[in-house]
Amino acid sequence: MIEVRWHGRGGQGSFTVARLLGKAAALFENRPALAFPSFGPERRGAPVLGFTKIDDKKITDRSEVVACDYAVVLDETLINEKITNGIKENGTIVINTAHPEKYDYLNGVNQISIDATSIALEILGRPITNTAMLGALVAASGIVSLEAAIKGIENELKPSLVEKNVEVLKRAYNEVKGENHE
Repeated sequence: MIEVRWHGRGGQGSFTVARLLGKAAALFENRPALAFPSFGPERRGAPVLGFTKIDDKKITDRSEVVACDYAVVLDETLINEKITNGIKENGTIVINTAHPEKYDYLNGVNQISIDATSIALEILGRPITNTAMLGALVAASGIVSLEAAIKGIENELKPSLVEKNVEVLKRAYNEVKGENHE
């Protein structure tokens, strides 16, 4: 089973992106998936977690993800020395940052960094980084195909939001893959 932990703040789309990944796997790659949030009465801006589980067989464990293969951080202000707790050996943390060198102290995990905020601001005009971080995760991991991720966005988001969010996804994907974009 592949388990992903999404770190964000209320209003940043942490649970939406967990759901986007789950839909991409379940609906467009025919793999069992679960996506769920972990939050209480938090308000906009409070730290929240989202989780996605993907497997090749039915998922019976519906508990919160304790040991994850990937931790995705939508907001770097959430990073502290404990952020890597619970990431499996050879696991990966994907960080939204313009300054990846600040996180060289995070030992024991693979690290992928992308300035998702700049991508989102340029294309969406808002600092909503969830689809950029999905693109970065898909590029870094191959959990689902780029095509499945695009179809997940098309299936989940309002039609008026699809085109620009697909553009954000592809831009982040290409940046992590090291490919040029138009």
